[in-house]
Amino acid sequence: MSVKSSLVAISAAVVVATLVTGLKDRAALQERFGLGSAGKPAPELMMMGRIKPTDASAGNPEFNAQLVADKIEAIKSPSSPAPDTPEPNAAAPQPAAPQSAAPQTAAQRAPVAPPIVSAPPALQQAAAPAQPAVDESALRYFASRGDKVRLQAEISRLQALYPNWVPPADPLAVPQNGDKQLEAMWQLYSDGRYAELRKAVADRQAADAGWQPPADLLDRLDVAEARARLVNASDLKQYATVVDIAAATPSLLTCSEVDVLWRVAEAFIQTERAQRGQDAYTYILKNCTNPAERQATVEKASTLLAYQPMQALLTLERPAADGSKEFDAIRDNLARRFMAEGNDDTKLVIAADYVARLEKLAETEGLASDALLLGWYQLRRNNDADAEKWFRAARAKQDSAAASQGLALALIARKAPEEAEDVMFRWRADSEDATSTYLAATANLMALQPPADLAEDVLHRIATEVIARKYVPTAQQFGWYARSLNQFQTAARWFETALAWKPDDEPSAYGLVITREQLSDRKGVLDLQRAWAGRSSRITNLEDTSSLSPNAVPPPLEKGALAVQQPAQPTQRPPTEPLPAERRVTLQPGSEVVVRAARPAMETVTVPRGPRQTRGCSTTIDAGQLEPADALSRGWCLMDINRPMEAISAFEAALQSPTRKVREDAAYGQSLAYLRAGLSGNAAVAATKAPQNRQRAAELQVAILADRALSAFDAGRYRETLIYLDQRAQLQQERIDLMVLRGYCYLNLKMYADATRIFEAAAATGSRDAVRGLADVRNVTHPDVND
Repeated sequence: MSVKSSLVAISAAVVVATLVTGLKDRAALQERFGLGSAGKPAPELMMMGRIKPTDASAGNPEFNAQLVADKIEAIKSPSSPAPDTPEPNAAAPQPAAPQSAAPQTAAQRAPVAPPIVSAPPALQQAAAPAQPAVDESALRYFASRGDKVRLQAEISRLQALYPNWVPPADPLAVPQNGDKQLEAMWQLYSDGRYAELRKAVADRQAADAGWQPPADLLDRLDVAEARARLVNASDLKQYATVVDIAAATPSLLTCSEVDVLWRVAEAFIQTERAQRGQDAYTYILKNCTNPAERQATVEKASTLLAYQPMQALLTLERPAADGSKEFDAIRDNLARRFMAEGNDDTKLVIAADYVARLEKLAETEGLASDALLLGWYQLRRNNDADAEKWFRAARAKQDSAAASQGLALALIARKAPEEAEDVMFRWRADSEDATSTYLAATANLMALQPPADLAEDVLHRIATEVIARKYVPTAQQFGWYARSLNQFQTAARWFETALAWKPDDEPSAYGLVITREQLSDRKGVLDLQRAWAGRSSRITNLEDTSSLSPNAVPPPLEKGALAVQQPAQPTQRPPTEPLPAERRVTLQPGSEVVVRAARPAMETVTVPRGPRQTRGCSTTIDAGQLEPADALSRGWCLMDINRPMEAISAFEAALQSPTRKVREDAAYGQSLAYLRAGLSGNAAVAATKAPQNRQRAAELQVAILADRALSAFDAGRYRETLIYLDQRAQLQQERIDLMVLRGYCYLNLKMYADATRIFEAAAATGSRDAVRGLADVRNVTHPDVND
């Protein structure tokens, strides 16, 4: 008797709980999705139902709950449906993956809200005719299969829809459905074969004009098909269609259909109704109880909603039983997302808790991506010292273009352009932004006062890059730099070069006119004054410059002339070419100017033309004539000045050494030279010419695989690229740039879901290329058909 009493109590509790939750869903949807009185205009997601449920407790008092519990318990399972058979009464089962019928208690099932009201209660009550007959075909279907959980859910549903309906005292006493054709239709519905079910209904009506399908079956079929259409529209990014279907099928908008709610929220946000999308997420967090679904809701919302709306959602977090918070498991990733958003919006202030959390992650987990997020966040808020700290930490973990660029900008901001130039030189050609940052560092370096004491090789490499990219600010600063060292002829050539690239650069014109004045070039002065008449008063009204000190400080740069806080706007990179003959730094026929390092200052020395002296590895010689050790040194020297093909020959000569260490270094160097030349196959062969230690072997293997992946991608062999990337990933964690490459492979192979997943992961680290990749995926999968 005690067992039966327990079952009675459980069954009654389940009935009441399911009904109350359903009513709660309805009320919340009315409030959240803008349902108003019938006299008001209907917003997009209203007018979603036809029936207003009332209190389920109004049922007939003669209902014997004890008998119901006993009979359900007595039902045996041999005839139960397979575990993957969905219930016919489900509001909208997945068409491809029917709901599982695994044993579960009714209390564990997500609450199913009744349809939302489309008219005020008073109007409904006034117009409501006599209670229609209740369609109990689904009830008979579950009873015949012995599915007690779904039988109980169906009783609760019918009580909510028809308050005066009395459940049968004995579920097994309900007349069994002897209509085999109808049973087959229910089975088609359970299997998600909706098109076949429509045909079966039509065929039977054609054969039997007097037969009508159960209204409940048709209603359920309509909802299931609506769900399938909604999911398909969402997958195709047809967001307006998603909203329309949801508005027409409110029974889908319940906690039992949380995936539909996610899709509707996304559709609102993508159609520029972010507040409505936030309302949908809020509804889930206020009414739905499944922990995994609640956590997934926050994660999905964080990819679509801005920082401030997300904070409102997070206030709905519930405490866990152990005293923690339910979203603690994803709070680290949330902090990363928020910091990345803060990097994109300099006016956005992220809460100190998130900043502190990310700082702790960067210190404990040691990920370069975390340090980069912190560095960019601080740099864009002019906290240069903190930014420098985190960029240095990122470079210590992984020396990348992004980390070097950030560090260079922080160094420029604190007036340390010499180190900034050195940091960025390696990455100067990595991207347009990297090039702009390097050139900004060079301009700031050349503009230092007093002038920096720069080595000859530094001056040479800066000049080479400036000429190759025709970068006016640094060319102009070269002119002022030469003037400060009393090299007036050199200064004039640099000012002329800057004007040739940008004829309206007034500071360069002014520098040239005062330099020509000091060189007593009156004709050149007059030509410039005529050219700038009416455009520059300080040029046209030039006074006597004889009082100018040879080491006079150049005039301050015009405001905005150099980008010191942010990279300059990307510019088209011209092909590398020497200065035209009329712009060469030539003093007189038969001689040339050579700038050499002299302490404490720089000076210009004129030397006659003739055979150049051999210095380092700048001359071309036959490495085969050198001793192996000297050939090895020459090989590394050639690598330093980026002449890999000559370095290959030098390393080949060094491989003839009887010393094992020399041979190892030569084989290693030759492999690197082949890689730099883009010959990864030759690099692999070179690596086998002498044994390498484990670290070098792994390093070469990683580099070779990366190079092969890039070559395969350039050739359009995307599957082969993925193979190389997978092999490399087994040896070393995949870099962000290679993750982006992987994403584009998936995109070209039309594996859009995989591409989206990779791009989202890379974008979470702040990668701009990954963000562009996501945009490319959207352009392919959804060309804005709803615009």
